[in-house]
Amino acid sequence: MRKLINRISKSKRFEYFLLILILLAGFAVRLYKINSPIADWHSWRQVDTASVARIYVDEGIELMRPRYYDISSIQTGFYNPEGYRFVEFPIYNVIHALSYETFPKISFEAWGRLISIFASLITTLLLYFLGKRLIGKSGGLFAAFYFAFIPFNVYFSRVILPEPMAAMFAVLSVWLFVRFIDTEKNYYAYISAAAFALSILIKPYTVFYAVAIAYMAIKKYGIKGIFKNIPLLIALDIALVPFLLWRAWINTGMHFLGVPHLQWAFNGDGIRFKPSFWRWIFYERIGNLILGGWGLIPFGVGILKRSKKLMIIEFLAIGMIMYLAIVASANVRHDYYQTFIIPVIALILAKGSLDLWTSEKKIRLRSRGLLIFSICMMLLVGTYQVREFFKVNHPEFIEVGRIVDESTPKDSLVIVPDNGNTVFLYHTKRKGWPVLEGNIDDFVKLGADYFVSVNNDADTNMMKNKFEVFKQGTNYWIIDLNKPKK
Repeated sequence: MRKLINRISKSKRFEYFLLILILLAGFAVRLYKINSPIADWHSWRQVDTASVARIYVDEGIELMRPRYYDISSIQTGFYNPEGYRFVEFPIYNVIHALSYETFPKISFEAWGRLISIFASLITTLLLYFLGKRLIGKSGGLFAAFYFAFIPFNVYFSRVILPEPMAAMFAVLSVWLFVRFIDTEKNYYAYISAAAFALSILIKPYTVFYAVAIAYMAIKKYGIKGIFKNIPLLIALDIALVPFLLWRAWINTGMHFLGVPHLQWAFNGDGIRFKPSFWRWIFYERIGNLILGGWGLIPFGVGILKRSKKLMIIEFLAIGMIMYLAIVASANVRHDYYQTFIIPVIALILAKGSLDLWTSEKKIRLRSRGLLIFSICMMLLVGTYQVREFFKVNHPEFIEVGRIVDESTPKDSLVIVPDNGNTVFLYHTKRKGWPVLEGNIDDFVKLGADYFVSVNNDADTNMMKNKFEVFKQGTNYWIIDLNKPKK
């Protein structure tokens, strides 16, 4: 019986069966609440991404000038009448818009999430290949399993954000470069560079994956050898030139109006390496939210296990540590920034899990039991931690936004005050301001048509006293700024 089990477990069909099972189950768990409105965790960031795609659907795709609904000065420091949104090169947004236009029976929100889901499943497959090459067949399956089912990653790989796609291209770049090092076939280097270019165009923070790529290149050719290797220099141009051209483009003309503040992300609040930095990043986020406490056991074993064959994973980890340290404030403030470290965490967990599973015979039963228990607890605790992420917050924004969309002209400019949060503004499907900043007469001069509120506060009462109420309900007011009271 044992021989039969061993034969089955070592067969390629069983290996591929497990991989397909992981991919199918990973897809299934990411379908949870796929059609829910964009009002869940980090919806303020998701709606900004989704609005670019929706404007592409409504007004046509203008690749080099992505725009969104917020025309205020909140994010850039400048009044932004065109609503320019120069945050990432809009590859994700274009695919989102084209997918919805091609298959409109699937909701706009579902398409945005499906694109991220497909990207994450490709990353799962790539981690299997990378893990298999570096750790072995079982290591590849472990890496794919962890990436597919860590609850934190389940949520953040089905959000309407470009991060899952950027991470996919970054991991693809690493995998292809490994193939280049193994085979010395130049086309692998060129495709790897193209994937890296797409990755940093979407999210420049993925540049830290280059630490592992640089390690492989230096180990293979030496520093001097790299500068004598024409294919590598061509690959370097392929990787960097598109990003440099994009950065040059967004700094031409009036495009600077759509470039948000960036300095805050690095160490804007001076938190780097302070006790709170270590607590939030390594205890709250990695230890608790991502690994659910119990995942620290295989993770710790994975860190301790060293060999020359596994140095690529170690340099990937060094790159991620550099990312966490350099982009300190953003990583502390917003947990979705940790999306980029999950593939590396999955590989480290795979190292540790395989080591526990194949431990020496006298402790094998206990180590396997500990591993299984740790995985189960990690998934349970992690699920408990992220369950609230899926919750729809402020349903009144969705309902009142629909009323605004149905009852006002499509080209109306609206003021929808929510302390700069653009979720309410997004659901009106109108351009405007997510905050009341300054004198109302200045807004009227800029073309503001309606003031929309779900709070009967001082600002709302002031507006009701100064302008006519266009429409109201038990919990909302739409005030016509073109009709002042006499």
